[in-house]
Amino acid sequence: MTEIIISFFVLLGALFMLLGAIAIVRLPDVYTRINAATKASTLGVVGIMIGLFLFFVFEDNIVSGKILLTIIFVFLTAPISGFMMARSAYHMDVPIWKHNTRDDLKDALKQKNK
Repeated sequence: MTEIIISFFVLLGALFMLLGAIAIVRLPDVYTRINAATKASTLGVVGIMIGLFLFFVFEDNIVSGKILLTIIFVFLTAPISGFMMARSAYHMDVPIWKHNTRDDLKDALKQKNK
């Protein structure tokens, strides 16, 4: 039963990574690609790490602690790095998808610069 649960989390993580790779190729602009890659990598790595944690939880407590720290680190840093990449792209005037109807950051920056 444990092997089935471990396999589920590892396959779920791999599925998220696969979907993220497909999204990077298929989505129309930099901002949506960054968003998809960030979400997919976060959920993919966390899923695989949960499977790895469950595999080693009964073997070695030190390894289990390191895996938990890895999960927390990835869960906190990946979304922040995606946000910073998107913000940098915006400030470098990378164009938004032509069918996008809203640009909330443009309005916020106009109000800030007044």
